Amino acid sequence: MNQYFVYILTNKSNKVLYIGVTNNLERRMFEHKNKMINGFTKKYNLTKLVYFEETSDIKSALEREKQLKNWHRDWKINLINNFNPKWKDLSIEDKNRDAEINSA
Repeated sequence: MNQYFVYILTNKSNKVLYIGVTNNLERRMFEHKNKMINGFTKKYNLTKLVYFEETSDIKSALEREKQLKNWHRDWKINLINNFNPKWKDLSIEDKNRDAEINSA
């Protein structure tokens, strides 16, 4: 089964938001954090994963990305607040959780 992710990144000060789609969130976060791709996320230092959704259908992922990009900023902030109230970097949270599981 295929996996696709719609995700939202921000910077350390949570001022700038970026919405993207990928089929491999871990790889994509590595690329963002290591500034491997020139563009908006590199320019504005967007390396903090604050929201993501998963689906098995690329068409629905692309439609959701387009929908979120058209939302008002306040709606995006509310979405993030409901999913991740402390705006923690979820890519780090996943690694910390994996480390705890592997050390148990």
